[in-house]
Amino acid sequence: VQLVESGGGLVQPGGSLRLSCAASGFTFSGYAMTWYRQAPGKERELVAVISSAGGVTSYADSVKGRFTISRDNAKNTVYLQMNSLKSEDTAVYLCNARSCSPGRLCVWKTPDYWGQGTQVTVSS
Repeated sequence: VQLVESGGGLVQPGGSLRLSCAASGFTFSGYAMTWYRQAPGKERELVAVISSAGGVTSYADSVKGRFTISRDNAKNTVYLQMNSLKSEDTAVYLCNARSCSPGRLCVWKTPDYWGQGTQVTVSS
């Protein structure tokens, strides 16, 4: 089983990035997928979550209107489009997978799998 994040990097404030999380080794379409982030000295924060078929999403208040989570079950990949980036978005971004019934987000469940993370730095 693997979750591999990519797409992080250095971007100026106001810029955009698209993160990807490629899954392998499990039935991706049966899992709700979540993006978290962790900044130095801060607790891990849930950023966005998407249901197994993609029909239900939820976001942290801090990213609503700026970030969009999506998934392509044919490619076993979940995405996080991040626009209007701010310095406070600087963090390691990680994805995880939770086995979950269709139409639900299951954020209360212990994640089944985690990725290693990708660094996002927003700085001028």
